[in-house]
Amino acid sequence: MTAVEIRDLVVVRGGRTVLDRVSLSVAPGSITGLLGPSGCGKTTLMRAIVGVQIVASGRVAVLGAPAGSAALRRRVGYVTQAPSVYGDLGVEENLRYFARLVGAGRDRIEAVLDAVGLTHVRDRVTGALSGGQRSRVSLATALLAEPELLVLDEPTVGLDPVLRAELWATFRDLAAGGTTLLVSSHVMDEAVECDELVLMRDGAILQQATPAALRRRTGEQDLGEAFLSVIRRAA
Repeated sequence: MTAVEIRDLVVVRGGRTVLDRVSLSVAPGSITGLLGPSGCGKTTLMRAIVGVQIVASGRVAVLGAPAGSAALRRRVGYVTQAPSVYGDLGVEENLRYFARLVGAGRDRIEAVLDAVGLTHVRDRVTGALSGGQRSRVSLATALLAEPELLVLDEPTVGLDPVLRAELWATFRDLAAGGTTLLVSSHVMDEAVECDELVLMRDGAILQQATPAALRRRTGEQDLGEAFLSVIRRAA
C-alpha cells in the first residue's frame, strides 16, 4: 500500500486553477521531496493531502483512507511554514498542552524532546527561541501522536546551513524508524537528502524520480541544473 495516492487532482482558488490534474504516489517509510519555486502549488498540494483544502475534482487517498478522514487525525502530522505553537508558553508547556489533545503521555513528551534536540531548552519561553528552535517545537508537537505520515511545509526556510543539516538528520532518523515524510522546499540543494523527488512548476508535476534517476535522465550531476533541464524540456 502506498502512503499517499493522488489521481487527477484539481484545485481552483479565486477562479484560477492552482493544481491541474496532479497525480502522485508516495512510498511508505521514505522521504519524498516536493520541490519547486514559490507559488508553484506545493503548499496547496500538501493541504489537500492533510485534508484541509477544498478540491474541485480528483482523488486523494492517505494511508488507505480518503484525505481528511477522522481516522487519519492521529496518523498524519502536519507542520506548516509558520511555527504553529504558543509563543508565550514554554517549550515543555506547549508539548504538555498538545499531548493532552492527542492522548500522549509523559514518556512521549520526553521522547520527542530528545528526538528534536530541545531537551536543553525545555523550560525556555518558546517565543524567545531562535527561528530554528521554534520550528523544532512545531515538529515536536506533530510527533507527539507518533504519526505514520509527516507532512512538512518548507521546514528549513530561513535556517542557517548547520541548523538545516541537523533538521535533515532528524528527518532521516524518523524515516529509518518507519515514518513516511513529505517535505516541501524551494532549495534545490536539499534534493540530495530525499529518497524520491517530485518536481513542480505552475501547478503541475513535471517529474517524479529518485535523485539518481533524475541525474541519469537529464545528464546533469547537479540536481539544480537537472531541474532546470526538466523545465526546459517541458517548455
